[in-house]
Parts: sequence; structure tokens; C-alpha cells
Amino acid sequence: MGPWTRFIYNVLTQPRHTQWIGPLLILGDAALCALVVWKISYTEIDWTTYMQQVKLFIDGERNYPSIQGSTGPLVYPAGHVYVYTLLYHLTDQGRDILLGQIIFAGIYLATLAIVVACYRQVLAPPYLFPLLALSKRLHSIYMLRMFNDGIAAFFMWAAIYLWMKRKPLAGVMVWSLGVSVKMTLVLLVPAIAVITVYDSGLTGGLAQAIVAFQPQMLLAKPFTRKDAIGYLTRSFELTRKFMFKWTVNWRFVGEETFLSKEFSLGLLALHVSLLGIFSTVWSKPSNMNVFNFAQRLLRGWKPRIILSKTFIMQAMLSSLAIGMLCARSLHYQFFAYLAWATPYLLWQANFHPILIYVIWAVQEWAWNVYPSTNISSAAVVVSLTLQVFGVFISGLGEVDNGRRNVDDRTYGRSQ
Repeated sequence: MGPWTRFIYNVLTQPRHTQWIGPLLILGDAALCALVVWKISYTEIDWTTYMQQVKLFIDGERNYPSIQGSTGPLVYPAGHVYVYTLLYHLTDQGRDILLGQIIFAGIYLATLAIVVACYRQVLAPPYLFPLLALSKRLHSIYMLRMFNDGIAAFFMWAAIYLWMKRKPLAGVMVWSLGVSVKMTLVLLVPAIAVITVYDSGLTGGLAQAIVAFQPQMLLAKPFTRKDAIGYLTRSFELTRKFMFKWTVNWRFVGEETFLSKEFSLGLLALHVSLLGIFSTVWSKPSNMNVFNFAQRLLRGWKPRIILSKTFIMQAMLSSLAIGMLCARSLHYQFFAYLAWATPYLLWQANFHPILIYVIWAVQEWAWNVYPSTNISSAAVVVSLTLQVFGVFISGLGEVDNGRRNVDDRTYGRSQ
């Protein structure tokens, strides 16, 4: 291997180089964002509806079911209303589309900066970093559509970073704010529960759950005082009927199967089963099997095991990927949660770098096919399956040069 080849190899594989690759990536993506806003036409989908809905809120409407827009009723929690009320005032009642796009470019870049920081915390190799800035669909979600998913994704990554920096209370509060924008972040609950009980035990975990509930109550108070049932059924609608024409992931099963109750129950059973499977490896930091671990927790044991940053990020993103794999229907904007998670999950699955790029490219292609086809929807499901089972098979939380799932400085005394 010649000196130049060795240098390039080191730059692509040594995490220390991310201290300068990360900032360059963000600067380069900032230029790309400017180019997207300048050259590509904005596409109206939900922005006008969001503005119509918050206008009703500004005018004094507090009955959630009565808040409507041209494309339908308000179906997001209260945090969404406050965020878009702020955007309403900043963008001249939603008329200044260009300013709105610039604001969302800023949100995109702020999220990217947090993602880069998270990847650096877990010593991810530099060859993964280009994949964080090359998604056409992700740029579209933020700057050409201005969906609320981009804002929720910001809170998601900020919460993950805070948990890795040993700030669990701040992490749970930020995560709760994200849920108040869109309930998709509820998919992280299994991992949050695992991480919390390791830190504080079962009673401490319940206390943090109460803390997490507080922002929801505070933000929703103007609406719950008017009609609590109406607010809950609208903002956290669990009985929503999904339309086959919008599905990104399950088109290949056919409309009859997609709409059937059996298919819905089957996905729910799969979700529960996968969480059960992953619990066997999420319990490994305790050095016990999952049953003994659960029994000791129920008896009041407080593990106080400080988890590694790798374990935290892997558990969070695995929980997300499991939820998306088993989701009844994914829409294009949901890619805001998955796009930055995929490179990390594929790396943790121990796929070869070339295969990581191939799977990433196939997934990116599939999410850009509109409307989805049998082939593109199957590609979405297969790519998610590879991420979920790849991480599981590689041994989530397994021993790797020592205990990579536990902070070695505290593991001995925590037992």
C-alpha cells in the first residue's frame, strides 16, 4: 500500500478525522441547501393547511376537532400548533414561502450538526459521513415541503445526544417536546424504558415517565380544558384509517391485504415479538438473562449501570427501525426519522462499507419513487429488515474488545 493510498484509507476509516470532516460536511451541505432552495420549486402539500389551522388557533379556537384546514383536520399534538404559530408570525401569515424554506434549511442544518456530533460520540468511521448529506428525499422533506417531521426529528436527535452525554432528565424532556410535535417519536419508548431502568431502576423510570408527561399536559392545557377527549382522539389518533394509495412500504402486499384487520394485527404481533427478541440483548449490560433482570427490577433493584454511548444510540435507533418496519403505513415524510439512522445501523450490523453504500442507495431510491410501486415498497421493507436483523445478528450489546455496552469505568462497581 503506497503512502497516498494509506493516507486515503486512514482518512476514510479513522474516527479522529471526523473532527474536520464533520464541519466541512455541514458547510458543504449548507451550500447544497442554498442551491436546493434557489433552483428547485417549492411544492405545496401541507404548509397552507398548517397555516389555516394555526390561524383558527390564533383567532381563539380551542376545540381541537373544530380546527380544520383545506386538506383536513388537525391531527398532531399541541406542540405542532405552537411551532407553526411561530412560523405563521415569522413568515407573514405563511405567505413568505422563501423565508419559511430558509428557516427549515436552518432546522435541517442544526439537526445535521447534532447527528454529526452523535456519530462522533460513538467513533463512527468517516466513510459514513457523506451518506448523512446526500439524501435527495431528506432535503425535500425539509426545504421543499416544510413538514413537521423535520422538526420532530430535530428533537429526536437532540434527545439521543443528551442521553449519550449523561443528561437523562434533559433527554426525556426534549424527547417529550418532540412527541408533542408528532407522535412518531413514541417508537423510541422501548429503548427509553431500557435506558432509564439501567440508570434509575423501575421506580426511577416511572418517575421519569411522569416528568416526560408534564410538557404534554402543559402544552395541551388550553385544548384539554375545552374538550380533553376531543384533543386526545385527534392528536394521538390510534384508530386512523390508512389509505393504500399513500403507502410507501406495503404496496406490494395488495390493497385487500393492506386494509385487512388480520394484516394490522399481524404487524402488531411482529412488533411485540421483535421487541421481545431484542430484550434478550438489551438486558446484557446487567450480565443477566432478561427474566432474572426483570425479576430483580420488580423487587426494587436499582442497577445504576452507566451504559456506553454506543449502546444508547444503538438501542434508540434499533427501536425506531423496528417500529418503522412494523408500521401499518409509512408516508414519504417519515424518512426524516430514518435517513440519518440508516448509515449507523448498517455499520453496527457489520456490513462491508461497499454493501452499506449499496443498501443505502437502494433505500434512497425506493423512498424517491412516487407513487410507490411493488418493487420500491418491497425495497423499503427489505432495507429496514436488513437494518433490524443485521444489528440483532451482529449482537446488540455483545462483547467487543471488552463490554462495549457498558462504560468500563463504572461497570465493576455497578455490579
